[in-house]
Amino acid sequence: MRGLRPGLRAPRLLRLSFPPQPPRPPGRRLCLGPPGTMDELLRRAVPPTPAYELREKTPAPAEAQCTDFVSFYGGLAGPAQRAELLGRLAQGFGVDHGQVAEQSAGVLQLHQQPREVAVLLQAEDRLRYALVPRYRGLFHHISKLDGGVRFLVQLRADLLEAQALKLVEGPHVREMNGVLKSMLSEWFSSGFLNLERVTWHSPCEVLQKISECEAVHPVKNWMDMKRRVGPYRRCYFFSHCSTPAEPLVVLHVALTSDISSNIQGIVKECPPSETEESSSIAAAIFYSISLAQQGLQGVELGTFLIKRVVKELQKEFPHLGVFSSLSPIPGFTKWLLGLLSTQGKEHGRNELFTDSECREITEVTGGPVHESLKGFLSSGEWVKSEKLVQALQVPLMRLCAWYLYGEKHRGYALNPVANFHLQNGAVMWRINWMADSSLKGLTSSCGLMVNYRYYLEQTGPNSITYLGSKNIKASEQVLSLVAQFQKNSKL
Repeated sequence: MRGLRPGLRAPRLLRLSFPPQPPRPPGRRLCLGPPGTMDELLRRAVPPTPAYELREKTPAPAEAQCTDFVSFYGGLAGPAQRAELLGRLAQGFGVDHGQVAEQSAGVLQLHQQPREVAVLLQAEDRLRYALVPRYRGLFHHISKLDGGVRFLVQLRADLLEAQALKLVEGPHVREMNGVLKSMLSEWFSSGFLNLERVTWHSPCEVLQKISECEAVHPVKNWMDMKRRVGPYRRCYFFSHCSTPAEPLVVLHVALTSDISSNIQGIVKECPPSETEESSSIAAAIFYSISLAQQGLQGVELGTFLIKRVVKELQKEFPHLGVFSSLSPIPGFTKWLLGLLSTQGKEHGRNELFTDSECREITEVTGGPVHESLKGFLSSGEWVKSEKLVQALQVPLMRLCAWYLYGEKHRGYALNPVANFHLQNGAVMWRINWMADSSLKGLTSSCGLMVNYRYYLEQTGPNSITYLGSKNIKASEQVLSLVAQFQKNSKL
């Protein structure tokens, strides 16, 4: 357990004794030098775009130019220097807007006059050519180098980090990020991905990477790792054909007798036996999916992985028909604390709890509902009071249902995990009380978790409905909780 009472210390755990992580891509340790040094490197690495008529006749840049860029980039000292280089690349080597305007005017003029179709199509092709940023050619040629695709994945991870830290900003940077994401989506499409299963007998390096990338329920020690790849558990990952045994995205599955409602029963309890009995397995629970390469954010890997794993499990267990997630609800506590703070400032306003709930909570906490709950929920201390846990169960269940079902971003579910599973065609099936009693679970989602159930014959229609009409398919339990919220709240 990560949530311990004050004064108690966690027992000393056996550390995972894995080899150290591999270093960043090698490169000459170069001094950044004056801005001209960087600009000169970029001018050599990103040659001018050939004229449209010469696009297929102009030779590709020498491999050494791309290698110099990779080497120079690998030698930069830290995020700030990498961000500066990426910013200069995005700003100075993108689209020629003058060419785009000229070609656009030509296309518009042809549309307004009766012309042969071939003439119009060629004009549109010229426009498409003008819309390709110069740095795309650099990325394309780097991808042909040995280890080039891996380098570009790391480069995009650096770009995302620089944006998050606000080291580099602006529309040109966002555009370059979109170009990289699009290129990576093509290179990492399902046809180039290999499904690999992890067992306790997998190479040590693979086990290390799996443990390090686990972002949902952190791996604590050797025995923890052994449980997660042992009997009644499955662990799969996608690797790319160019980098076998290198995890890109990882999925953990529990094979159970029914749909699980508590994560501690999966990640902490030992299996019923060392030998699996197929007859006792009735459900497959996806309890963790983690991206191992941050540069692949937004690339559709998780959806493909779940579909491939379902097929793999059906081969192994032909009778298996129940597939569900047991998912965290990141952001719920933060959302709820925001509401408590807002209403706490407006004395007398209460749209979250009924009068009887307010009285019961006040009796337990001894203070104003909004202020006292802010402190308890922020720290996770409230679970130590059985009376407070009982008093909060009904209101937090309906508030959570509304957060998942009713809070939207551009018409889709605000919660990113909900949005992911709903896009895949899953049904918001059951909200579980006290499903994650870890400190992380308590502070991020008040201990609540949710099952998104995959009815295989309905996932296609459900996905189309959600993406097209933005309608969420939910069970009676969830809809009943939403109705209770709408009855008791005026948000």
